[in-house]
Amino acid sequence: MDLHKATIVSGTKRGASLAALRRLALGATLGAIALGLLGTGSSVGATGPAVIRLTDVQVSSTVIGPANRVGTMEIYRQSLYGSTSKFKAIGHGDLTCLVVSGQERRCDAGYVLPRGTIMTGAIVQSRLFYTSAITGGTGLYDNARGTLTVTATRLNPRREILLFRLSG
Repeated sequence: MDLHKATIVSGTKRGASLAALRRLALGATLGAIALGLLGTGSSVGATGPAVIRLTDVQVSSTVIGPANRVGTMEIYRQSLYGSTSKFKAIGHGDLTCLVVSGQERRCDAGYVLPRGTIMTGAIVQSRLFYTSAITGGTGLYDNARGTLTVTATRLNPRREILLFRLSG
């Protein structure tokens, strides 16, 4: 009789150990799935919150089509300068605008900097002052998001202040 009880107790301990192991494996699996879903639900950029202030000088402009007509393309090339030197460019920008109606233009730009590129896009009513969405980037600015505020400070040659507000 005692031998039989010992077998049952031993079997119960083994059953409890297997049940605990199964619960642990199930918990680990559910945890891994939850972390995986959490990671795929949001995209985090390599760039943290930051503000970059640059100045630019327009070095060329090309207009393809009749000026200020729907469908006309405008292409601008800019030299970019940081805060350390107003004479040595640290990069360049390429702005391409398509006239969509009256004074509105659909503008996309790429700003090539020493550690990567920042891409922007906006509907612009005036190039004197506008805000553009930061839509991505490469290198240090991989998957960058935020806004770019452009303020013209001079028209001939065109000079602007570029304020990149990176949110992530």
